[in-house]
Amino acid sequence: MPDQREHARAPIELKVDYKKLNSFFADYTKNISKGGTFIKTRKPLPVGTRFLFRLTVPGRPLPFELNGEVVHASPSEPEAGMGIRFVWAEDAERRAFESVVEGLMEQSLGPLVAQKLLRRPPGKPG
Repeated sequence: MPDQREHARAPIELKVDYKKLNSFFADYTKNISKGGTFIKTRKPLPVGTRFLFRLTVPGRPLPFELNGEVVHASPSEPEAGMGIRFVWAEDAERRAFESVVEGLMEQSLGPLVAQKLLRRPPGKPG
């Protein structure tokens, strides 16, 4: 089945903290894109759940506080976890975060591969 995601993904492991029914969870991402992320967990939230989570990014003094919506979930291996779509209240907030994700993609994949995935000509900013 072809991958029909709107945004290219980069494999990257970042710490994610969130709360579910008065319990706190700390899991890790499997990948990230400008549109969302996949959180590895054996206890995914139900599809359609909107929640606030914190994403720790290297080089930043504080984690990002992001809103997300669970778009798919699987409690079983090999892909135990949940796909999250980022939900933005403000366009400026989205653009600032997308810039960070592009930098993470370049670090993870290298600048040439990231440019191809992001469909940018070399030397052009996002």
